[in-house]
Amino acid sequence: MKKTLILGASTNPARYAYLVANKLVRKGHAIVNVGRKVGKVAGVEIEQPEQIHTDIDTVTVYVGPQNQAPYYDYILKTNPKRIIFNPGAENPELAEMAANQDIEVVEACTLVMLNTGQY
Repeated sequence: MKKTLILGASTNPARYAYLVANKLVRKGHAIVNVGRKVGKVAGVEIEQPEQIHTDIDTVTVYVGPQNQAPYYDYILKTNPKRIIFNPGAENPELAEMAANQDIEVVEACTLVMLNTGQY
């Protein structure tokens, strides 16, 4: 199973980050929720981007590119195997930084990947 950090986690059931968190847990993946809000999603507390997790396979990004810069160091220090930029979160600058660290960069919808067995 792929431990996944959800950047932009939300307690709002209408948000894709919320749907993905629940889908990942249902499929047996461990998750780390990171966001600005306080609360739980899929039974897991939303954290602030302070603790560096070193066992992350995938970071799935639900934060727009205009708001990602403060998270660059945090994401890169986490050193995931891949970063998925969901629609609207695509960021060439961060993608290049990740690729330079041999982190796979994917522009796709995590929810679709999960639903089609491509995750």
